[in-house]
Amino acid sequence: MPRFAANLSTMLTEVPFAARFSAARALGFRAVEYLFPYEVSPRVFRELLDAAGLELVLINTAPGDRAAGEFGLAALPGREAEFQSQFEQALDYADALGAAMIHVMAGVVPPGVGRERCVAVFVDNLRTAAALARKRGVRLLLEPLNRRDVPGYLHASVAETRALIEQVGLANVQLQFDCYHLQITQGDLGASLRENLDVIGHVQFSSVPGRHEPQFGEVNMPWLFDLLDALGYRGWIGCEYTPKTTTAAGLDWGAAYGLGPQATTAGKRQSKSV
Repeated sequence: MPRFAANLSTMLTEVPFAARFSAARALGFRAVEYLFPYEVSPRVFRELLDAAGLELVLINTAPGDRAAGEFGLAALPGREAEFQSQFEQALDYADALGAAMIHVMAGVVPPGVGRERCVAVFVDNLRTAAALARKRGVRLLLEPLNRRDVPGYLHASVAETRALIEQVGLANVQLQFDCYHLQITQGDLGASLRENLDVIGHVQFSSVPGRHEPQFGEVNMPWLFDLLDALGYRGWIGCEYTPKTTTAAGLDWGAAYGLGPQATTAGKRQSKSV
């Protein structure tokens, strides 16, 4: 049975921040993700998690200056000290909040800088960060982002990301497989899941197009959920989508998995052959 984590940065935004946690629990979620928790103190964030009985599974490193088009600093030459500071902040938050995974955002290759130079910086930064994370039982995730939404991002395909993971060569650096980005970049998601399960640490999804609930898109997500079950994937599946209306109204897809305002465990789906 797949295990789903609500992304509280994109879901339940129709209610105030502090109410999202209990609202997610009421819809059947046992775990959540949050992109950038840094505007909330770890103490307050942890109190909200504990009060709702939720596990936080994933946060991101800070993106840098989003207004200037930055999507992370980890691969940017000359920004190593800044990345180190931001990573230590992320690690402190992960430790305080019980999050077992941090998505390390590589960044966009700067104009006039060769990609290989950025790869070298990224790998060096990851080796240092992974050693620190291992001491606290935290895994680092690398997520390929499609270059239509994020032009110039360092790594956009599973092949590029896997090459980076292998170059780093540390067991706590894994792949974050986001079905949205990878459908746009390369498609053939089922085959890619099968071929790369050994390095996948986390899975996310949303519709393509739109980044909404899965029932609105071109990808048969229930089939992929069944495939992940058949492959023996036991990690979380992050619901990183923006509901078309309200979160509860769009959770028809989740009733079969015990999610939604009227979902029960009696609605558990029968597994299909894949």
